[in-house]
Amino acid sequence: MLYFARWKIALILGTILLGVLFLLPNFVAEDQRFDAQGRPQGAWEYLPSNSVNLGLDLRGGSHLVFQVDMDEVRAERIVQLADDVRTVLRNQPAILTAAPAVVEDRVVVRLSRPEDMTEAMRRLQSINEPISTQMGQPGLDRTLSIQQDPDGRTIRVSITEAAFESIQRRTVTQSVEVIRRRIDATGTTEPTIVRQGDDRVLVQVPGESDPQRIIDIVGTTARMTFHMVEANVDPGPDGQGRMPPGIMAVPTEYPEEPFLAVQRRALVTGEQLVNASQGFNEAGQPAVTFRFNTSGARAFGEATAANVGRRFAIVLDDVIISAPRIRSPIMGGSGLIDGGFTVQSATDLANMLNAGALPARLTPVEQRTVSAGLGQDSIERGQTAIIIGFSLVIVFMLLAYGFFGVASTMALIINICLLLGGLSGLQATLTLPGIAGIVLTIGMAVDANVLIFERIREEYRSGRTVANAIENGYQHALSAILDANVTTFIAAAVLYMMGAGPVRGFAVTLGIGIITSVFTAFVFSRLLLAGWLRFTKPKALPM
Repeated sequence: MLYFARWKIALILGTILLGVLFLLPNFVAEDQRFDAQGRPQGAWEYLPSNSVNLGLDLRGGSHLVFQVDMDEVRAERIVQLADDVRTVLRNQPAILTAAPAVVEDRVVVRLSRPEDMTEAMRRLQSINEPISTQMGQPGLDRTLSIQQDPDGRTIRVSITEAAFESIQRRTVTQSVEVIRRRIDATGTTEPTIVRQGDDRVLVQVPGESDPQRIIDIVGTTARMTFHMVEANVDPGPDGQGRMPPGIMAVPTEYPEEPFLAVQRRALVTGEQLVNASQGFNEAGQPAVTFRFNTSGARAFGEATAANVGRRFAIVLDDVIISAPRIRSPIMGGSGLIDGGFTVQSATDLANMLNAGALPARLTPVEQRTVSAGLGQDSIERGQTAIIIGFSLVIVFMLLAYGFFGVASTMALIINICLLLGGLSGLQATLTLPGIAGIVLTIGMAVDANVLIFERIREEYRSGRTVANAIENGYQHALSAILDANVTTFIAAAVLYMMGAGPVRGFAVTLGIGIITSVFTAFVFSRLLLAGWLRFTKPKALPM
């Protein structure tokens, strides 16, 4: 067991060298590793160039909490319900003469003939679908509460609380995913985006010192639609002009035209966008280029071909951001939005369009900035804790095990190098709890060495030679070391899967530390002791 073939020695040393190479970028300034475009330069083109990512508590950044506007979601659902009720009751033969009324959170239907009540209830039950469970299967509860008034002519339809709770869960989950896509598109590394409570979303962005930019990116609903402009209809300076049926007044971003009259029916919607990106218009000014899918391209091409010379409005979150004139049919399914963008704002809008629209409006209810100075102070405190813990462990091992303590110290140094190199290579995020995980890793690594060395002592005291004692010590301690580390690794994996933010940071360092501890305590230190036995051939155990 103490014999190492040359290929094994090469593999062990190669693993250590690889870890050191991944660790090296942490000691070189970023501007020396990357050029102005963020590309590796010089020798770093061929070497690992990424350093350890620092979390919000170490690097500083923005901490925000958004609240999902569930009142708006409820109101939209009631309006949709009124449309569904009107449609189902006006199907041939129609049994509804007047449009349903929305009263608070209910849809009220007034039938002209009481004898239609049975048929109306049957039709309404056809849209009363079961609520889907979190597993996607139909549940026992229904989405609607349908009640008859004693007069025999009035029906009141409302969304059940169980259905609304399901809608709320789905809305918040969709909001988290859209926010994640938007933040990831900015290039930010390891943001924390998690649900908080029933209707809130926590967003932490390391390295971002301007929380307002995150609010602008995250808080914009990004619902985009394209409408034809009605030039012959005057919306008035305040948008209160009389609008013909099918026409609505929409505010603009242009001071000279505060409102435009546009058709309610959208030509195409943002859901038909395939891709959006930052570009430049003919004058070299920043703009947003976009491309539709096949159905969107066909609809857009037909609309522009039939309306050459007219203007169409690009509406983003109920505001017209651009209203260009159609000079010729746009048949390629692509176009360009310009309107006083900067490169940054055009990029942010393109990212939001690619990420998709939020299912509901978000309102920031908490925001704060963690300064880089506070993060630096945390780093220094963490470094101090690691140095103190490391020093105390080394002193203990040297006093308790003599030369074997030296081997343990060397293994411990390699362990820390491999751990930090692993964090750099995997681009994991180091947080303040992660530093605590490093300190815990040091203790666990020493614990493994103590188990091995005590077992060696027992074997030597039972009359075995030094070589046999060392070999049996490693062999018999292996099962105990693996049992302890495997159970701890499972706990770290559960923390990573179930936790978020700093908890995941702790789980990452603990998980990587367990792997490096087993490698250095059982493989590297054994290689050191095997070399020591080979060259010194000791007659007595020096501890």
